[in-house]
Amino acid sequence: MPFLFEILNYLYMLYYLLAAVAGAIVTLAIYILVHKASMKGRGEAIIQKAEIEAEQIKQQKILQAKEKFLQLKSEHEDYISNKNKQIQDRENAIHQRESQLGQQASELGRKQHELDNARNQVKAQMENLERKQEECEKLTSQVNKQLETIAGMTAAEAKAMLIENLKAEARTEAQAYINDTMDDARLNAAKEAKRIVINTIQRTATETAIENAVTTFPIDNDEVKGRIIGREGRNIRALEAATGVEIVVDDTPDAIMLSAFDPVRREVARLALHQLVVDGRIHPARIEEVVTKVSKQLEDEILETGKRTCIDMGIHGLNVELVKLIGRMKYRSSYGQNLLQHSREVANIAAVMASELGLNPKLAKRAGLLHDIGKVSDEDPDLPHAILGAKLAEQYKERPEIVNAIGAHHEEMEMTSTIAPIVLVADAISGARPGARREVIESYIKRLKGMEDLAAAYPGVTKSYAIQAGRELRVIVGAEQVSDDDAARLSSDIAQRIQDEMTYPGQVKITVIRETRSVAYAK
Repeated sequence: MPFLFEILNYLYMLYYLLAAVAGAIVTLAIYILVHKASMKGRGEAIIQKAEIEAEQIKQQKILQAKEKFLQLKSEHEDYISNKNKQIQDRENAIHQRESQLGQQASELGRKQHELDNARNQVKAQMENLERKQEECEKLTSQVNKQLETIAGMTAAEAKAMLIENLKAEARTEAQAYINDTMDDARLNAAKEAKRIVINTIQRTATETAIENAVTTFPIDNDEVKGRIIGREGRNIRALEAATGVEIVVDDTPDAIMLSAFDPVRREVARLALHQLVVDGRIHPARIEEVVTKVSKQLEDEILETGKRTCIDMGIHGLNVELVKLIGRMKYRSSYGQNLLQHSREVANIAAVMASELGLNPKLAKRAGLLHDIGKVSDEDPDLPHAILGAKLAEQYKERPEIVNAIGAHHEEMEMTSTIAPIVLVADAISGARPGARREVIESYIKRLKGMEDLAAAYPGVTKSYAIQAGRELRVIVGAEQVSDDDAARLSSDIAQRIQDEMTYPGQVKITVIRETRSVAYAK
């Protein structure tokens, strides 16, 4: 600090010296000017005035230097005071921190001492426990020897007997646990599945199946019927050869039956007959001309139907060949269910379910609309329609998720996309709802009989009945041969076999009935 004051003093002295030098220089300059002026004859009055002004300037500079010195001195004292205060605060903080560290070190030493004591106690307890364990093992060995002597069997034999008893008990408990778990799973899964399916079905309104393999063509009178038949039936033969449709002319009044399994050919024949009857010229050459023209018109109508369907469904960017296949669905049916109507229904159901599950509804709707395109394609008829549809979708650059959903909707391909199971379920819902399809009575009866025979083949089954149009299978078992636990296992086994071996719409409920009857007669 004294050293700093000395530096300031030197600075102040230097300042005064510089002020004096400046005053001297000013005085000298004035003197030179006065001298020059005197040389010019101005006189001593100017010199005196210059000296007075020089003295005033000198006094003024000295006064300014003193004021500057006092100001710098005051600022320096304030700076020194602030620095001293900061140093004092830091010293106090350091002393306080040292005190806290000392207390923490003392507390840490105390805890370390307690930890050492606890470690020693645990070590002693472990040694005591090991000693007691050795004594327990000795006692257990002695007890086992005494038990072997009393029971007349070794420990291994007793263990094997105990294991067998525990196996039977565990099997019963496991079956009960499985039943409880399956009931809980069914309850929760059924609730959520019913909510989604009911919500989906409520939001989807469709028609029932009304189509078959015969189209009725109305005519005005028997004269038109005779013209259609032609001389010796040549007109009918030409029409059948051109369209591939069997034309049935019988005693039915005012009607001709067009019979064919291909709805497209039936439609061509119907439109051709309509134009021929309206035109009035019915002969083989005219028939061939009209059939060719109608076939071309129907192809255009098929394309237009496909385009209109895509626009109605909000599906864009399809290859034109896929659009044609969608249009051809209008003239196809499966079990009496119109294929285009079924595909639209599947698309809507899949879109609703995808929305409920937080997935992409547009992808689901696109896959649902295209899932049965394999049924209307003329390519490679030996392939299953699902695999053929997936092949066509891949050929026309559809996304892999859609290709997989089409190929897997009958589980003929492994499901790798999230929308594949949705399309499968939507297809099942559309085909299994009441009124959706017509089943051939022989296949229906065969399916019900197969369910009953499958259940009757199990030991202990006395009777089996397929009821509710094959939606439920009731199995009656003998109480002497089948226990309650066996009945639960039997229902699961039958359900698994039906699922693996049979084809059926919707789901089948298997109910195993076991009852004990005691009969006595009073004589």
